[in-house]
Amino acid sequence: MISKEATLVKEALIAKGLETPLKDVGLSSEQKYDKLKGLFTEVVDTLGLDLNDDSLAETPHRIAKMYVHEIFSGLDYETFPKIALIENKMQVDEMVKVNNISLTSTCEHHFVTIDGYAKVAYIPNEKIIGLSKINRIVRFFAKRPQVQERLTQQILIALQALLETDNVAVSINATHYCVKSRGVMDASSETSTTALGGDFKTNSNTRAEFLAN
Repeated sequence: MISKEATLVKEALIAKGLETPLKDVGLSSEQKYDKLKGLFTEVVDTLGLDLNDDSLAETPHRIAKMYVHEIFSGLDYETFPKIALIENKMQVDEMVKVNNISLTSTCEHHFVTIDGYAKVAYIPNEKIIGLSKINRIVRFFAKRPQVQERLTQQILIALQALLETDNVAVSINATHYCVKSRGVMDASSETSTTALGGDFKTNSNTRAEFLAN
């Protein structure tokens, strides 16, 4: 069952044109697993690997399970984290910032790893969110085939919708293994993306405070 918070976030992303391109294939999680297991059996076999070998025999199962229940679980809004929002009774009006949120995602162009850290901040209005929920929201959207620019924006829009404020900022620094392990094979470069809303966008002091380490 999809929670009201998940529905709110999904609708906000659709309205902004920032939802991951999705279509309803009419399959349950188990049906997706079964189909993917069969398809990856074909992939492994096509590569000439011997599925009778005890090291490879379970590989299609492992990949199918990983895709459905782990690295792409963020495609299913039923897995959206349970959100704890509380009334801002303390009248907090200064920046709340969480640094070094580790994230692992998957490049949607090559299906290889994106690995990095996110920084998220907001200035409370009427609501405050449990700090661990920020980490969980980052990781929910990371568990999809992604481009980093969209991932950064999705986290921003999700928090703006939940907190009912524009005053949210997100920054991500990440290594893309489609750059590191193939193609140009650059092992040292990182990609930085930032999404700013409200005071973070219009107030240079607020923006500088967020961007500072």
